[in-house]
Amino acid sequence: MTRTRYALVGAGHRAQMYVDAITGTYADRAELVAICEPNPVRAELARDRAVARGSSAPTLWAPDDLETAIRDARVDRVVITARDDLHAPLIVRALDAGADVVVEKPLTIDAPSAAAIEAAVERTGGSVVLTFNYRYSPRNSALRQVIQDGRIGRVTSVDFSWMLDTKHGADYFRRWHREKEHSGGLLVHKASHHFDLVNWWLRDEPRRVFASGGLRFYGAENARARGLGERPDRGTHDGSHDPFELDLRDDDRLRSLYLDAERHDGYLRDRDVFGEGITIEDNLALVVDYAGGATMSYSLNAHAPWEGYRVAVNGTEGRAELDVVERGAVFADEALHPVLDPSAVAATGPASLRPQGERLLVQRHWEDAVEVPIAGGPGGHGGGDELLLADVFVGPGDDPLGRPAGWRDGIRSIAVGIAGNLSLASGLPVATSELGIRLFDRER
Repeated sequence: MTRTRYALVGAGHRAQMYVDAITGTYADRAELVAICEPNPVRAELARDRAVARGSSAPTLWAPDDLETAIRDARVDRVVITARDDLHAPLIVRALDAGADVVVEKPLTIDAPSAAAIEAAVERTGGSVVLTFNYRYSPRNSALRQVIQDGRIGRVTSVDFSWMLDTKHGADYFRRWHREKEHSGGLLVHKASHHFDLVNWWLRDEPRRVFASGGLRFYGAENARARGLGERPDRGTHDGSHDPFELDLRDDDRLRSLYLDAERHDGYLRDRDVFGEGITIEDNLALVVDYAGGATMSYSLNAHAPWEGYRVAVNGTEGRAELDVVERGAVFADEALHPVLDPSAVAATGPASLRPQGERLLVQRHWEDAVEVPIAGGPGGHGGGDELLLADVFVGPGDDPLGRPAGWRDGIRSIAVGIAGNLSLASGLPVATSELGIRLFDRER
């Protein structure tokens, strides 16, 4: 079998999943031949990780030399895990150089760069695959099946609430994500996952967005208002720490990827969440109208004491409710991310009033509620990550749920966040038709 030759652009934390997949499960059909990463420490870590897993050493390149890397290393496909605002120019350059693209969400962060991707795809005929792993999570697939089967009739409205806790949620305010010019804010970086789910569940397109929100918990101004006093600029320091600080020396992976690498580019991974310079929101609420007639109310909170989400889908024949607790309570000495495994014992113990878990209920009019079984599997997101990687590296099969996502799905997902950011700025509703990007006709 001829192996597909891959280049990896961006060698931070998320890149490790792709290095492991290419050099492990899919080594018989994929080969990592080039790594483009501006920081030499991270580039060498990714190369050494590949070699340690039995791969030939990929060549190392600066991102400015992407076209040369694609040509000289005979790259077929580029995996992009770089900073969000860099996605679009890298996608366009890779396509123009003759390579196909796999890109982490979000596709990009604003309308002009989305239009540039549209033009590049049409100009080159290249392929752009989006990795929306939430589609593959069994609980989300189960809700899609319920709606697709017509069990609640035609969808009339969706109520969607997402809670990020004070470990995971706070982490967006330490990193480059805290600057909207680099991430598009949580409406684009994080919520594009959520908006893609709704687009996919409903098989519909967003048409109008009204948003409200602000920075109400994190940031220097809020810290002063609550009398938090003077704070260190970063979490890596000697002496006592509070639960909102991240000391990179406590985690071998973070130390090697970021603390040992910062001398090369000055990037600080552990900035104070109550410091100056944060330009994104931590509380957000949206109303979104869809082409098919449904309306969604959406909220995101990034300083909740627990992590998870609640979705209610109302239809002409009933209602479906999905409740997910990814971490029932967060404590000072816990890891950044909750364990996304419904079979795991919750950190708060079996007696917790909010145990980790998930439940999908369907209740038709004039009937009692029925619980829908959710079949999970091994690996991240209840086995969803493994299904996603199979579609990326083997190719999608006949999937009746339509989980594989392309760049058009990426456009539709970020359209809500981009319109939401414009609405936040103007105080007015924004039609997605005003963005200058095509959403394409919804599936029927």
